[in-house]
Amino acid sequence: MSVHAHWFLPTSGDSRNLDAAAVSAKETPHLQPAAQRPPSIGYLAQIAAAAEYLGYEAVLTPTGTWCEDAWLTTAALLRETTRLRFLVALRPGFLSPTLAAQMAATYQRISGGRLLLNVVTGGDADEQQRFGDWLNHDARYRRTEEFLQVVRGAWTGRPFTYDGEHYAVRGATVRERPEPTPPIFFGGASPAAELVAARQADTYLLWGEPPAAVAERLDRMRALAKDQDRELQFGIRLHVITRDTADAAWAVADELLAQLDPAAIAAAQRRFAGTESVGQQRMAALHRGSLDALEISPNLWAGFGLVRGGAGTALVGSHAEVADRIAEYHDLGIEHVILSGHPHLEEAYWFAEGVLPLLRHRGLLAPVPGPAAALSS
Repeated sequence: MSVHAHWFLPTSGDSRNLDAAAVSAKETPHLQPAAQRPPSIGYLAQIAAAAEYLGYEAVLTPTGTWCEDAWLTTAALLRETTRLRFLVALRPGFLSPTLAAQMAATYQRISGGRLLLNVVTGGDADEQQRFGDWLNHDARYRRTEEFLQVVRGAWTGRPFTYDGEHYAVRGATVRERPEPTPPIFFGGASPAAELVAARQADTYLLWGEPPAAVAERLDRMRALAKDQDRELQFGIRLHVITRDTADAAWAVADELLAQLDPAAIAAAQRRFAGTESVGQQRMAALHRGSLDALEISPNLWAGFGLVRGGAGTALVGSHAEVADRIAEYHDLGIEHVILSGHPHLEEAYWFAEGVLPLLRHRGLLAPVPGPAAALSS
């Protein structure tokens, strides 16, 4: 079992601080610092090209009103890359599942099979309602399962008929079945989300938590999948700050912390307190808004989660320490690591040049074809 290393495409903009990525900034734009790299196609192309050169397998692209559209952005970047895959996030319920199946099948053909799908049900009622979605939390997950059943049915290329609580389709199909079938990445920490993942996902994604908590969740998901006569792959979403020495890495983390606006922290914590997302609740519980004791496990730092929604933890340390932590998660069963850092362009180089060779030397990474091979020597 190998580790598949992926990077992140910051389609809401990039910066050298954390306030620009704050969930509070989505609601209170006046808290965003002025010095920020906008998500122009030119800048995103730089990150995509770097990710491909450095040996990352794919880049995750988020979804929401606070960022650029994932489908359009990544399609524009296909011609900027040759082998890099795009993990495109989409929200069930915002488009027809038959249309989603068609879009994915087309994407696979024009990209040469470089599409991965990250299905994001949505745990924020306010965000959902901006799109006109008024279903409650558990109903959204029931709809997600129906959505994926229709998508997979249409992908067979044969007429697929379905009559459910949320969707009724007759003869759903695509012009040509996608090859390969796009893998489905799926996250969610609630019982409703876990059940959908066990039934429909290919890879179950977690946000970074201490290894003991991750092990408990993986054991539960294996049991749920086994009940469905299925097996899952597992992935983890983390930020990274890795340097030649541990002191240098922690100095970067300390600087990020020093730059945080207390108003941004307070606004984010108010928002997290009212979220429906169980995963977001778990992230907030790791620090509870306090700047004390943010290293919640060796080299696992919860500072990002003070202001940032979603994945709120980072691996911080020397290249060897970060490699050790990834190896620990791998030993638990993690196969996919989806990483990011501020700024995303520079941090992609720090991790790829410092940590990937160590993982490769341990036999944890499959060889990457193309220019990235030079970095393994």
